[in-house]
Amino acid sequence: MESKIFYFEDVKSENTGITFNLVQERLQNSGINKLVLASTTGTTAKKAMDFFKDSGVKLVVVPHQFDFYKKENPFPHDLVKTLRESGHEVHFGSMLFHTDNLYGNNTSTAMANLLRCFCQGIKVCFEIVLMATDAGHLRSGEKVIAIAGTAKGSDTALVMQAASSQHIRRLRVNEIICKPLYPLNIDEVKEKMAKE
Repeated sequence: MESKIFYFEDVKSENTGITFNLVQERLQNSGINKLVLASTTGTTAKKAMDFFKDSGVKLVVVPHQFDFYKKENPFPHDLVKTLRESGHEVHFGSMLFHTDNLYGNNTSTAMANLLRCFCQGIKVCFEIVLMATDAGHLRSGEKVIAIAGTAKGSDTALVMQAASSQHIRRLRVNEIICKPLYPLNIDEVKEKMAKE
């Protein structure tokens, strides 16, 4: 089997449109009917809802959990309502790789840092698929496409087989659709986010 992977040479919000086009191309004749999407402020979720409206796919949008780094959650309440009324799901759950020292160890941080060796978006794809499965929005073993990004927008997409955090060893990456060529470390990501 031969497949192509698209690599982004720079991290920028304009990568979102290219990522969505690559995902749309991969959806054709795939049997995949759910996209799991990370969206912090709702901008990417709104773009995805508009872009994929005629694709017959359901979006499972995973924003930051409440009280993550701001008092108010930056994902708009009216967009949650719009997405749900359009047949999509929005899940505000515990971000599994950000529960530092919750159980007296730093396993979640170690897992996050290991996945960031590939890129920030791959770390987030793993996290949101686990979270969405934990919430019952995905079935264990269900094939989905996970979409995430580095700073703003999307630049990473993976075909994955879902699993819950209880059965994390069943989580699979079947294909990499796209990712940044040069992954940023978390400090570079925070610096880039602060500038935008």
